[in-house]
Amino acid sequence: MVARKQKQGLRPTAGQIWPFPPGSRAQHPSFCQARPIVLYLSFRFASLSFMKLRRYTLLVLALVLVAVIGMLYLRTRPAPVLIVMTWPGAYGRAQASAQMHPFAAKKNVDVRTALWDGDLAEVASMVKDRSYKADVIDFELPTAVRACNQHLLEKIDPATLPTGADGTPAFRDFVPGAIGPCWVGAMVYSQVMIYSPKLKRPAATLSDFFDRKKFPGRRALSRANAKFNLELALLGDGVAPGDVYKTLETPEGLDRAFAKLAALKPVWAHDSKDALAWVKNGQAVMATALNGDVQAEKEFSPGVIWDHQLYELDVFAIPAGNPNKDRALDYIAYATGSAPLAAMANWVAFGPARHSALALVKSNPETGISMRPLLPTAPENFVHAFAIDDGWWLAHGEAIGSRWQEFVSR
Repeated sequence: MVARKQKQGLRPTAGQIWPFPPGSRAQHPSFCQARPIVLYLSFRFASLSFMKLRRYTLLVLALVLVAVIGMLYLRTRPAPVLIVMTWPGAYGRAQASAQMHPFAAKKNVDVRTALWDGDLAEVASMVKDRSYKADVIDFELPTAVRACNQHLLEKIDPATLPTGADGTPAFRDFVPGAIGPCWVGAMVYSQVMIYSPKLKRPAATLSDFFDRKKFPGRRALSRANAKFNLELALLGDGVAPGDVYKTLETPEGLDRAFAKLAALKPVWAHDSKDALAWVKNGQAVMATALNGDVQAEKEFSPGVIWDHQLYELDVFAIPAGNPNKDRALDYIAYATGSAPLAAMANWVAFGPARHSALALVKSNPETGISMRPLLPTAPENFVHAFAIDDGWWLAHGEAIGSRWQEFVSR
């Protein structure tokens, strides 16, 4: 009876609810004592988990914010500036279209153009004052040679130049004379011989130019400089191309060159354009002229003799001490690649200084004229091309100058 009452005492009275079933382990006194600890630990664990999640979320948000700020900075920051100094007119505009604008877009660089007239004193002033109006300068090769000799230009490692579009290494892809200690060649221009379209038969060779019996009539030559004329004379007299400058260094060789020119009995024009005008006006049947002047003539189309053309180059160089040298080198490597040089030749009749670029040359974007036949470096035109040695003329030109002026003034 007592046991029954005890059992009955464990039962809840009406309205009571036991938290645990009778006889469960939860009624054990030790469990009842541990229950607050379990609840605390559960709460603590949940709190810690929430804090970790919160910290992780904040970290992710912070990283996203940094990334967004970085992207905004990259998009809105001013692009680094590169100044390229070149020539006014069609040549400079062609460079802007074929080289400057594409480089600016590819490298995110603000490429700006400065113009000059080739005065070396301007470069000397930049270097002396460390006040650079240009980072890259387009030189005519004779001026670049002088500037390099005067230590006004940075040295350029040819190993930094890219291979050609056909995989040819740069040192084999460029025409002779294009790569120097301080410069990299870009475009080739040359002195060619032209003849009147009224001739009964076309002239084709250097020998034809000097043959006054086969092609009677006046020849017009530029009196502006002995350079070009003396090389032309010796080549026309049968001197091997590799021996021209060795021959000119001797008194006998110099006499031989002057004698060959005297026998031609030329008309002495003021310059290339003037010599071209003599043929255009019918006062001469042949002349020597720069190929750029020939192509610029819109109303007259003489025949062109590419045989033994005498060529020089426009080259890129960097003023000495320029703090923007690395970006300037990057530009030169890009601009003298096969594709940019070919794009240049699409606009102007100057030959790419890399052989691999010729296959990429197309038609002029404005006129639709096929440009390759007009280029000095086209393989069919470049077979007997002769490279002018401007270093030689820098060393010997002054000594020859007085005799030359006396000769053309007779």
